[in-house]
Amino acid sequence: MPTLQQLRYLALIDETLHFGRAADRAHVTQPTLSAQLAALETKLGLQLVERSRARVVMTPEGHEIAVRARRILREVEEITELAGRGRQPLGGTIRVGVVASLGSYFLPLVIPDLHAAHPDLRLYVREGIASDLMTRLDEGGLDLLFIPLPVRGGDLDTARLFREPLLAVAANDHPLAQLQAIPRDRLRGETILSLEPGHKLHEQVSQICAATGAQISLDYGATSLDTIRQMVGMGLGLSLLPALYVRSEVQPNRLVTARPLSGPQPFRTVGMVWRARAARAAEYAELAQILRGILRKTAPEVTVVD
Repeated sequence: MPTLQQLRYLALIDETLHFGRAADRAHVTQPTLSAQLAALETKLGLQLVERSRARVVMTPEGHEIAVRARRILREVEEITELAGRGRQPLGGTIRVGVVASLGSYFLPLVIPDLHAAHPDLRLYVREGIASDLMTRLDEGGLDLLFIPLPVRGGDLDTARLFREPLLAVAANDHPLAQLQAIPRDRLRGETILSLEPGHKLHEQVSQICAATGAQISLDYGATSLDTIRQMVGMGLGLSLLPALYVRSEVQPNRLVTARPLSGPQPFRTVGMVWRARAARAAEYAELAQILRGILRKTAPEVTVVD
C-alpha cells in the first residue's frame, strides 16, 4: 500500500510540476523525493509522472491519483483536528478561500472581534475566483469558503451570512451622479464595466444589464474592483459595485459617486461553504453564527441573514 509520505510527495509534484520545488516544500532532498515517487510507481505498477530535462508532466492516472491523495491527506489531518475539538473549539488553523470581490472588504470587519474572542484561531486566507476555490475545497486544499451563494456541487454544507446591496457607480460629472437614486430605465444604453468572466459578480451584473437594457463592456473586463473604480472615474462607463467595497474605497476616495437603484435593490447573498463530511463541520456552523453577530455591529450596509 502507498504510504502517506509517498502520497504527499505525489500531490506536491502535481501542484508544482517541478521536482526541485516539490522537494523544497516537502523539506527533503530531490533524490529522496524521486526515489519515493519511483517506489510508489512500482507499488502501483503504473507510471504517474513523465520526466524529461525540459519539464514534468503528470500522466492522466497520476493526476487523478494526486487529486485523491490530497483528499486522503486532508482526511488524515482532520482526524487530528477532530481529536482536538473538545480541547480547543474554534482553535488552530482554518484554511479559508474568499472571492477577490469580497475578501479585502469583508474580513477587516470581522477579524478584530473574532480574534479577540478566539485568540487561538488562525485563518490562512487565499483569494481567487469561485471556480478555482471550489476545486480547491473539493480536493481538500481549503477548509471553507466565503463566497456569493448559491454554489453548485454535491456533498457541501452552506450557511448564509448576509445580503449585500449592489450600488450603481458613476463618474462624479456623469448626469446620473446628480440623482439621489437612479431609475432602472436610466441604465438603458449605458455601458457597464464589470469583472472579467469567471467571477460570480460578473454573472450577476450581466443579468442586471440584460434586465435593464444596459450593455456590459466586453472590451474592459477587469481583474479587480479598484480597476473598475478607476475606469469609471475616467468616464469609460458605469458599474455596479458591492456595498462593502463602496464603504471601503468609494466613499473615502471620492473618485466616483455611488447611488442606489430605485425600486427593488439588487443584492448578492454571501455565505460560507464547506465539505459536509468535514471533521470540523459543527465548528464552521458555529463560526457562521459568530460572524453574523459581529456583522450586526460592524456592517450596517448589509442585512444579516440566518
